[in-house]
Amino acid sequence: MKIGHPKNFWGGMLFAALGLMFAVIARGVTLGDTTLLEGYTMGTPARMGPGFFPFWLGVLLVALGAAISAVGLRAGRGEHGALERFHWKQLAVVLGSIVLFGVLLKWTGMLVAGMVLIVGASLGSHEFSLRKALALGGFLVTFCALVFVIGLKLPIPLCPDIDALQAYGLCRA
Repeated sequence: MKIGHPKNFWGGMLFAALGLMFAVIARGVTLGDTTLLEGYTMGTPARMGPGFFPFWLGVLLVALGAAISAVGLRAGRGEHGALERFHWKQLAVVLGSIVLFGVLLKWTGMLVAGMVLIVGASLGSHEFSLRKALALGGFLVTFCALVFVIGLKLPIPLCPDIDALQAYGLCRA
């Protein structure tokens, strides 16, 4: 059997696998009397428990993934050929930037960690431009500071916890 559109097929399979993972984690896994994975309480649509939304989101992702994979099997009857090679290096750069953001956030604050995230993740692109990455980083960091720290009053540090910087109003939002 030939796969008509490999990107659609494997993308759908990825959606279905992630959806199944969400649904299983939300419900838990029990074999006989043994609980292998503790799930969350589901609740009802009127009184939703913590497992309700992830479970149904997972079910929807499985259905969407199955539909996309089915279209990928049918589409073009093999006209699109094989999958392109997978770009592991770019994936590692983007995921590494996200992890680095999480590590740096508490020590350096959102302004520095956010810029590191945007510039680092931009390095994963074939069309990297430092000027564009810095401009995008400046805009996104400002937007996130306004929405999350000032607007929603979330306790996210903006600047490093250094006494000299805390004197500025920008760091004490």
